[in-house]
Amino acid sequence: MAEFLIRSMIIGAGATLLLDLWALLLNRTLGLPTPNWALVGRWFAHLPRGRFVHADIGQAAPVRNERAIGWIAHYAVGMLFAAIVLAIWGTEWARNPSFLPALIVGLATVGCGWFILQPGMGAGIAASKRSNAGQLRLLNIIGHTVFAIGLYGTALLTA
Repeated sequence: MAEFLIRSMIIGAGATLLLDLWALLLNRTLGLPTPNWALVGRWFAHLPRGRFVHADIGQAAPVRNERAIGWIAHYAVGMLFAAIVLAIWGTEWARNPSFLPALIVGLATVGCGWFILQPGMGAGIAASKRSNAGQLRLLNIIGHTVFAIGLYGTALLTA
C-alpha cells in the first residue's frame, strides 16, 4: 500500500508539473491564458458548503486562500488520476511502464473537466457556454494527452 501511495503521489505530481509547463509554453508562445487556479480553488472551497454548480464562479463569493486551494486541488487531482492508473494496471505498471494505460486514463479524465468542473464553474458541459468552446475542448484533449505523457514519463524516470 505504501508503494501504491508513494508512486501515485510522485507520478501524479510529475505529470501535473508537465501539464503546468505545457500551459506556460502555450502562454509564452501563443499568448493563451494560463489556468486561473484561484477560481478552481473557489469552486472546491464551495463544495463543503453544499454549492456544486455556479452560474459563474467568478461571481461567487471569494474564499480565503482560494489560489492555494486551487493549486493544491490541481496537484491532488493529478495524484488521484495516477492512482487510477495504478489501481487498474497495478504497481507493476509503474515498475515497467507502457504508454497505453497512461493515455487511456489521460483521455478518460477529460470527462472530469467536461462533465464536472466546467459545468460546476458555470461554463456548461464541455465549455458549451463559452464562445470559444471548440478551442477549449481541443486544448483540453491536448492537455490531457500531455498529462498522459507526464504519467508515462514520470513512471519511466522512477521505474
